[in-house]
Amino acid sequence: MPQLKNTLFIRQINVLEDHSNANNLQIQSMGLQRKKISALIITYNEIGYIENCIRSVAFADEIIVVDSYSADGTYEYLSAHPKVKVIQHPFKNYTAQKAFTLAQANNDWVIFVDADEVVTPMLRQEIVDTVNGQKKHVAYWFRRKFMFQQKILRFSGWQTDKNYRLFRKSKVSFSEKRIVHETLIVDGSSGVLTPKLTHFCYRNYDNYKGKMLCYGRLKAKEAILKNKRFSYALLLAKPAFRFLYNYFIRLGILDGAKGITVCYLNALGDWERFLELKRLEQDQQRVPKLETFAQRSN
Repeated sequence: MPQLKNTLFIRQINVLEDHSNANNLQIQSMGLQRKKISALIITYNEIGYIENCIRSVAFADEIIVVDSYSADGTYEYLSAHPKVKVIQHPFKNYTAQKAFTLAQANNDWVIFVDADEVVTPMLRQEIVDTVNGQKKHVAYWFRRKFMFQQKILRFSGWQTDKNYRLFRKSKVSFSEKRIVHETLIVDGSSGVLTPKLTHFCYRNYDNYKGKMLCYGRLKAKEAILKNKRFSYALLLAKPAFRFLYNYFIRLGILDGAKGITVCYLNALGDWERFLELKRLEQDQQRVPKLETFAQRSN
């Protein structure tokens, strides 16, 4: 069944390419110059997902992928793709990696997607129409449809999720205050595109768990930079609140077993954040400050 769905998706992309080519001819016949778009992606061990992502953004005039030294064949696949420019760059955090990737774009309009996201045919058409239309906005939010393997995750806290995915390079920058779930600073007005971006967020239990633990550790580093302190009260309260809020208030209960799994793992990310914050504080206490060394040397 997954193979059949994959085949149908590729057929949808091929059909849309015909429509897109027709639209390009229409734009040219009207004497308008089609605006170019750069598609940007960051990757690490994304084989099995990056293929559909690349196919879905094939309408872009350039595709730039920044890979943080994948070891599963992702880099080799991208290197062999005739339309992809792949750059290997060490991963520091999500904000730094995406800022580096944005700097590589040669066009002002960019679409920035994750390797496990797919631009649907309807969304693709709206992107092209928006960029080439007389729009006043400089950035656009995308709402997302979350996939639990091959099934739609309708609730569990994700139903109102939206992210900046289409914007003008000259009008945005990434805030250095966040290192995970990065914040885009936009110089101008923003809009929202109607079709949803498909996000294959849940591959399997171990993959999603690893992702949540990684996010938790990065959030702990953010907390240290903001001088936030560990407390046992927050260690116990935050994960419990996260689970109960997403499962009951945000209707994860209606997602069945999928909802229990996702709400639990999201709460586990909060648990890891506070454990990592405690570890980081202990490390700081073990290492004498530079001022102490200076005082001892005098």
